[in-house]
Amino acid sequence: MRTVRLLLLVLGAAATAYGGWLLLPQLDAVLPWLIGGPVLHDVLVAPLVGLVGLALGRLVTDRLRLAWITAGLMASATLLLIAVPLLWRPPSAPPNPGLPDRDYPLGLAAGLAVIWAAIVIVLIVTTTEKKEP
Repeated sequence: MRTVRLLLLVLGAAATAYGGWLLLPQLDAVLPWLIGGPVLHDVLVAPLVGLVGLALGRLVTDRLRLAWITAGLMASATLLLIAVPLLWRPPSAPPNPGLPDRDYPLGLAAGLAVIWAAIVIVLIVTTTEKKEP
């Protein structure tokens, strides 16, 4: 087992070194993305998530409701994170005539609507179940 782990370590280190070697010629174009992402996260995203969590913790007292709302926010954030490249940049290639063009803003809105409709339904069902004797 120790030999397998050592072999995997060596292969992983070799793959990392090769990837770094391939990245060197493009470092000036990639460096802003490598630095900008963590800085943007630490300056904007993390404080915003912390403030939303603090506000939700004070506004929603029921732990089960808070869990469902948090799950909806996490699913929404994941969907938005996936959709950003599709909404932000123009297509990198001409449209494929065999595939219909997609309306990404409409798809994002529909996805968010489905997520929050499901959350609202679950919250209504759990609230009415608690009130029944």
